[in-house]
Amino acid sequence: MSGPSLEDQALAGVTWWARAALLAGLAWWTWGFAQTPMGPRVLDSMLHLPNLVFHEAGHVLFLPLGRFMTVLGGSLFQCALPLALGVAFLRQGNAFGAAVCTWWAGQNLLDVAPYIADARALDLPLLGGRTGAEVEGHDWEYLLTSLGVIHRDKAIGVSVWRVGLATMVAALVWGGVILKRSRPSGA
Repeated sequence: MSGPSLEDQALAGVTWWARAALLAGLAWWTWGFAQTPMGPRVLDSMLHLPNLVFHEAGHVLFLPLGRFMTVLGGSLFQCALPLALGVAFLRQGNAFGAAVCTWWAGQNLLDVAPYIADARALDLPLLGGRTGAEVEGHDWEYLLTSLGVIHRDKAIGVSVWRVGLATMVAALVWGGVILKRSRPSGA
């Protein structure tokens, strides 16, 4: 039985270095998020608008389940989609891809957290450019009011922010372990 071909070995080295560069970039990005206080600046991330597409799609997907689930469906789908993709990567034997998707899920929690914390103030801009105070409110104002915990909006938002950062860091550690175990000779 022969080992991997020279071509397979070369591709393994290129893949490893590309993954290492991606992981380093995600670590740098995570550090930047960690240094930014929770608030509107997180919405300046280049991931905010792509995440928003999945958020809005979640509202449509959950429409048959009633108003509460339709409203929750935006944030739920936005955060769950990367995890579902991560599971798909795991099923294909690509744990590194799953780690990156887990990082993305954590970043989505950072994206949602300021809106949770804004449920009473309604100061953050919405999709149309106006704030929740200028329109009928926003998702998290409705959700937290429905649950009777609107008074805890800031505490819940901060908790979601922390869970998001912890998820991102855990995903980076997971990716690092995978890289260490898969390092080809000569890399």
